[in-house]
Parts: sequence; C-alpha cells; structure tokens
Amino acid sequence: MSRSGLPSQTCTIARAVAQVGDEWTILIVREMFLRTRRFDDFLRLTGMSSHLLSQRLKKLEAQGVIRRKAYSERPPRYEYHLTEKGRDLWAVIIALKQWGDRWLRTEDTPVEIMHKTCGQVVAPHMTCPDCGEPIGAHDAEALLSQPFELERQAARHVP
Repeated sequence: MSRSGLPSQTCTIARAVAQVGDEWTILIVREMFLRTRRFDDFLRLTGMSSHLLSQRLKKLEAQGVIRRKAYSERPPRYEYHLTEKGRDLWAVIIALKQWGDRWLRTEDTPVEIMHKTCGQVVAPHMTCPDCGEPIGAHDAEALLSQPFELERQAARHVP
C-alpha cells in the first residue's frame, strides 16, 4: 500500500495517519496545544521551512483541524486555532509525550500536565468508561469489522 492509498482505507488509523501522521504536522499540533498561534512563531518553534509550514497549515485547515482568524488586514496576517476536530488530537499528543518521556528522555520531562481544576501535575491515562479501570494494550482486544477484515485478507493475497 502506498501513502496515497491511506485516505481510502477502511481502517480509521490509516485514514488518521494520512491527515496528521507526519512529524511536522504533529509538531504544529503540539505547538497549538502550547498556545502558539502565529506563523512566525511556528517557524521559530518548530524549525520548519516557511514553505513546508505553509503547506501543512493549509492542509490542516482544509481537513477542518484548524481555522484561520485574521488579526491584521495590512499586511494580511492570521492566527491559527484548533477546531473541535483538532482539540480531539489532545489524547494523541499526550500519548506521544508520555511515550517519549518514558523511552527517549535524557533529563527531566520537558513538559508536565497540570489539571486546572485541582492544580495537580498529572499523567493522564486511559480508563474503561464502564468500569473505570485503567486500560492498556494487554487489557484490550481488537474486534475488526467485516469490511476491514476482508480488506486485510485481500492485502495478504496481493502479489
């Protein structure tokens, strides 16, 4: 399967990767959660080229992950804000942060998460919405839809 085929896959993970799965896009989203809003700030804080940043911002806007809001007419300048779809990437960013803190850290964690309600520094984790128990990879089993299973079987038999 080529990267261009990801958006048409049955698997929503493949389709999500097609939208936000490259390192530059993830860094833009990280910066947005750190309240970065302006093009020049994204440039400085990510180290991206202006062309690449412009491409990624346009793609994220077209996909409904971010929205532009003008803050200057002359010259035209915009701030970028996460939409609801974009804010739903928070769990992805936190999961990457926690994985990086565990496996790639060389000193103290560079970012801590504080729960605004109680003021405590926390390590968010997944829990079962029914029983409230923590849930990890060993506590879950993937149940595939019939279309996804058929797609996987067909891919196994492609020469």
